[in-house]
Amino acid sequence: MPAARESLLDAAYTALARRPWTAVRMVDVAAVAGVSRQTLYNEFGSKEGLARALVRREADAYLAGIDRALAAHTDARDRLAATAEWTTSTARSNALVRAMLTGSWSERLPSPALSPVPSSSAVPAQRRADGPLPSPTDFVALVRDRAVAALALTRADTPEVTRVCELVARIALSCVVAPPARGGVTDLVRTALAPSHRIGV
Repeated sequence: MPAARESLLDAAYTALARRPWTAVRMVDVAAVAGVSRQTLYNEFGSKEGLARALVRREADAYLAGIDRALAAHTDARDRLAATAEWTTSTARSNALVRAMLTGSWSERLPSPALSPVPSSSAVPAQRRADGPLPSPTDFVALVRDRAVAALALTRADTPEVTRVCELVARIALSCVVAPPARGGVTDLVRTALAPSHRIGV
């Protein structure tokens, strides 16, 4: 991603942490990023385009974190627990990720349509951002499929592994919405996986 685009997204994210999206001004985002307002419009087209690009970037960063969590461990239970922990910790610290995972967009946040919007942008990254954005259901499937691929068990195990991976993704999301009173998401995942010895998870 070009440096100017990344700087503009960083500036928009910082502005959003300080004030509601409706109060974020394009001219201020450009000034903080150290570029002209015209550069901002060339990159994103509009404030809605900036919002979509910001949501897309945060979605991509969340999924990259899932990939890192899966790669950081060799034991299947540790891998799945790490994805659940990443999900809950990221949702706690990032309001956009929390909104994307739950579908609950507060008045402070931009709430771009999940369906694609017409794009005439010459910027490939913006054309991607103008495409469909993931829904909460999409995120469950994306996390599940990444986990199944990372576990790389035999084909015969795939249906049961897929079910377990989806269960873990859904446990994590439930902890985003209603954090556990005791312990944490890791304890819940390990408890849920305890009877699954036969599939190597």
